[in-house]
Amino acid sequence: MVEAGVVYIGKKPTMNYVLAVVTPFNGGSREVVVKARGRSISRAVDVAEIVRGRFIPDAEVRDVRIATEKLSEDGRSASVSSIEIVLSK
Repeated sequence: MVEAGVVYIGKKPTMNYVLAVVTPFNGGSREVVVKARGRSISRAVDVAEIVRGRFIPDAEVRDVRIATEKLSEDGRSASVSSIEIVLSK
């Protein structure tokens, strides 16, 4: 399920995600949420700052939410940090 106005950060190059954030803003969206977990958190911060600094200077960080998610796989449990950065115009 892909939510409108939400960009999930993974292992692709940073500029791919920057384009994915800028596109909805250019299409008229007022808000885009950047979400990441684990090691992708630093890439999510980079994406938000590149969007604000180079592409959409009037975008602002409206909210930052951090959490810890419990993941269980094969009977093992792990805690993974997550972040949501809400960018708005």
